[in-house]
Amino acid sequence: MVQIKTPEQIAKMREAGLVVAAIHAATREAAVPGATTKDLDQVARKVIADHGAKSNFLGYGGFPATICTSVNEVVVHGIPDEKTVLKDGDIISIDAGAIVDGWHGDAAYTAFVGTGHAPELVELSRVTEESMWAGIAAMKVNNRLVDISRAIETFIRRQPRPATGKYGIIEDFGGHGIGSEMHMDPHLLNYVSRKRGKGIKLVPGVCLAIEPMVSLGTARTETLADDWTVITTDGTWSSHWEHSIALTEQGPLVLTAPDCGRAKLAEYGITAAPDPLG
Repeated sequence: MVQIKTPEQIAKMREAGLVVAAIHAATREAAVPGATTKDLDQVARKVIADHGAKSNFLGYGGFPATICTSVNEVVVHGIPDEKTVLKDGDIISIDAGAIVDGWHGDAAYTAFVGTGHAPELVELSRVTEESMWAGIAAMKVNNRLVDISRAIETFIRRQPRPATGKYGIIEDFGGHGIGSEMHMDPHLLNYVSRKRGKGIKLVPGVCLAIEPMVSLGTARTETLADDWTVITTDGTWSSHWEHSIALTEQGPLVLTAPDCGRAKLAEYGITAAPDPLG
């Protein structure tokens, strides 16, 4: 069953989304050479506490931290620790979430540590982020779930190939419904699968976390012995971008973007729904 939210519930999710946006801003500033991923987790914990929110990552299925810190070839679910020290030239994907009055927000971004990044890494992050926005732009009333998947995949496939030969759209992980729980139906693929069909019809009140993950090589992953950390099987580096979005009568509302997604959606000729918090 797909949970349909009321405007009042979406407003609560917007509150949680703004906490996530604050975590992103603070961790992006802290992601510098010499910082440990544990340092970033401490930054996130303080932001959550300062906002009177709760973490939806800490303790989720036994996860031991407040954010996921995925460095270089780590695709997702990297565990913050004191041993992982960020170096000049690294990339890191930070996935963060928060709960306000029982309603969830969830979003991720890729950051560049220091300077001197290879052009293909800069392009990898751009392609992944823009594919996310292409998917968000496809979140329209009466579209189907597969229309979002198709928009993401089509954007990636139309980009010039990287020097490594191809972009790998990660297949083992995808987007999801979000609301009174962090992970809910429906599961959202970042590519089109005939086996999955068209998926649900998109109606006002549907809330989704749209999150493409793309590598500079394989689409295949493996999970390390800690049962969390997911890496590419060929060691190529990857990028992860995510926003939580509510579909409303007025259009899409990007709950975890400070501006509700207005600027980026305008590039697609779409007007973002008004901020329910004013």
